[in-house]
Amino acid sequence: MKIYKLERKQVLKINKENCWKFFSDPANLQKITPPDMDFKIISKLPEEIYEGQIIIYKIKLFPWIKLNWATEITHKTMGKYFVDEQRFGPYKFWHHQHIFKELENGMEVYDLVHYAVPFGFAGRLINKIFIGNKLNKIFQYRKEFLEKSFNNSILYNL
Repeated sequence: MKIYKLERKQVLKINKENCWKFFSDPANLQKITPPDMDFKIISKLPEEIYEGQIIIYKIKLFPWIKLNWATEITHKTMGKYFVDEQRFGPYKFWHHQHIFKELENGMEVYDLVHYAVPFGFAGRLINKIFIGNKLNKIFQYRKEFLEKSFNNSILYNL
């Protein structure tokens, strides 16, 4: 099984408390996901994530394919990081670390994703042609949304 790695880092003009408040609220995941994925959370949500929490989503991969995706919050240190891992869904393996570091001018938000795709050689080819590009677009959308929301807004600024 080939494991792929995706890393993204961004500095947001936001304080630690508001950063954690935004990212630890599972409902905000829908806000930072591209609209064309028709992302919907279908499980009941608390206001803040907790270890052991299962979150079930419905996503659109193609115009004709929608599927359920379940992740579990496996680790959490308040204000510093949390990890979500796929329990069932489109990937053979999914491990996503969300790490937050306080800086003088805001917060560094670091995403580290390790993932594997199903279907062996065919899956690796599909990753090269489609999945890798799709993940890059998702994280680019997320970056632009966060930049616009936090770095150009007084609502969450320091």
